[in-house]
Amino acid sequence: MDWMEVTLVGTAAGVVGAGLGGILAFFFLRPSSRVLGFMLGLSAGVMLAIVFMELLEEALDEGGFLIGAAGLLLGIFLFVWLDARFPHYHFVTEETRGSYIKKGTLIATGIALHNFPEGVAIGAGFALSEATGIILAILIGLHNIPEGLAIALPLNVGGSNRFKTLGITILAGLPIGLGALVGSLLSEISPYFLGGAMGFAGGAMLYVVCDELIPDVYRLTGAHTAIGGITAGVLLGMALIFYLH
Repeated sequence: MDWMEVTLVGTAAGVVGAGLGGILAFFFLRPSSRVLGFMLGLSAGVMLAIVFMELLEEALDEGGFLIGAAGLLLGIFLFVWLDARFPHYHFVTEETRGSYIKKGTLIATGIALHNFPEGVAIGAGFALSEATGIILAILIGLHNIPEGLAIALPLNVGGSNRFKTLGITILAGLPIGLGALVGSLLSEISPYFLGGAMGFAGGAMLYVVCDELIPDVYRLTGAHTAIGGITAGVLLGMALIFYLH
């Protein structure tokens, strides 16, 4: 894919994912905790498989250990910094209650800022292979559905116009497209940049899984359902990597 197509795919992942969350909130629909927990666990498992069997492996092959490790640490530290400066409220925490309009606006801002490095991961994935980029785009799009809900629900409760709320959720997903463009262009400079970008993508995804998905899975559902969803996701990720490459 060329850079324009990669940008469009990244934008679609952000806009469709967050927008679906906004649409669910628009119609007052909310998945049960068990279903949402299993789906988040499935996404976490697939991401873990992609991180360790695809992204970090390619980071070592393309850039060597030092470049790959530097990219991994950069991806993790960037998210740590973003969480410290722009808190990323989780879908199931109590922080989504009270001062609803303010909370919804803060959540939207935090998610939009977090979405840019996730887009970089998509762009780097496409630089490696079309299959890897598409898998990452789908996963990040699914991951953005509960984030769209996290933005829309407090805004709706606070009295915000529903169409305005839906527009805010869609706007929060747009930075993924810009990130995908940056990731795609940087990865084409040299094998070392590609290796660093793969490491960065692996670090970013690892942070998302460990800081956001897995904790939320265990808050939403029981341990057995959580482990079942994560295990099913790892197996699905293994199958995707095996059959698409």
